[in-house]
Amino acid sequence: MPRPVSVSYWVSPTTEDLAASAAEFFASVVSAAVEARGVARVAVSGGTTPKAMFALLADRNAPYFAQVPWDWLQLFWVDERCVPPTNKDSNYRMTKEAMLEHVPLPAAQIHRIEGELDPEVAAARVEATIRAAFRLEGAQTPAFDLVLLGLGEDGHTASLFPHTAALFEMGRIVIANHVPQKQTWRITLTWPVINRGREVAFLIEGAAKAQAVRNVFCGAYDPEAKPAQLVRPASGRLTLLLDAAATEKLPRPAGSEAAGSLEI
Repeated sequence: MPRPVSVSYWVSPTTEDLAASAAEFFASVVSAAVEARGVARVAVSGGTTPKAMFALLADRNAPYFAQVPWDWLQLFWVDERCVPPTNKDSNYRMTKEAMLEHVPLPAAQIHRIEGELDPEVAAARVEATIRAAFRLEGAQTPAFDLVLLGLGEDGHTASLFPHTAALFEMGRIVIANHVPQKQTWRITLTWPVINRGREVAFLIEGAAKAQAVRNVFCGAYDPEAKPAQLVRPASGRLTLLLDAAATEKLPRPAGSEAAGSLEI
C-alpha cells in the first residue's frame, strides 16, 4: 500500500483568483526557502494553467514580484516537450514569455531542458545540470524546495503518462519517456525525485479537469492508469491549488471559496 499523505486544498472561485493564490504560494515558498537555506531551487511545469501565475509574478504592480528573492532563485522545469525553445509548444518558451523576460532572474540560474536535442541526450544533460546545482554525489537525489505540477485529463502529471516506461523508473533523476498515445518523446523528472520535494503542489483549473481530480484524489489506487497517484511526497504533505470548476465532481462539493484537508 502507498504511504499516507495529508492533502491541503485551496479552492479559488475563478481562474483569476487561482492565479493570485498560486503566485502568493510560489512567492511564499521561495522566500521561506531562501531564508532557511540561502537558495530556492524550484521545478515548474508548462502548459496553459501556470501562465497567468507567471504573469502575476512578473507584474511589478502586483505584490508578488517584490516578495520573490530573484537573485537566489534557481529555476528548473518538471518536464519538456521535444521541441526547440522557440516552438510554441515549448514549456520553456511559455515561461520565458510570461515571466522570465520581465524579471531580474540571472540567466545562469535558469536551467531549461534542451528539448531540441536527442531525448536521451537532453535527459542526460539536464540530469548533469541538476547534479551540479545540488552538488550531488553518487546515488544522491535532489530535494527541490518546490515542485509545481499540473494534472492532465488522463491522470498524467509531469510527462508521466499512463502505461509508459517512466512509471517504473526508480533510480534516475531525469529520463526520456516515449509516449505512444501522443506519438512523441518527452523529458521528465522521475516520480521518486518529485516525491523528494520539500513542497509539492498541483495547480489545476477548469471543468475539463474535474473528472481527473476525482479519479486521482478520490479513486482507487491504480498509478499505471493514473500516474499522478504516484505523487506522494516523502514529507507527507501535498498541496492542491484549484479553481471551483475543477472541484465540480468531488464527492463533497466545495463552495466558491474553500480550504481544507484530506488523507489519501
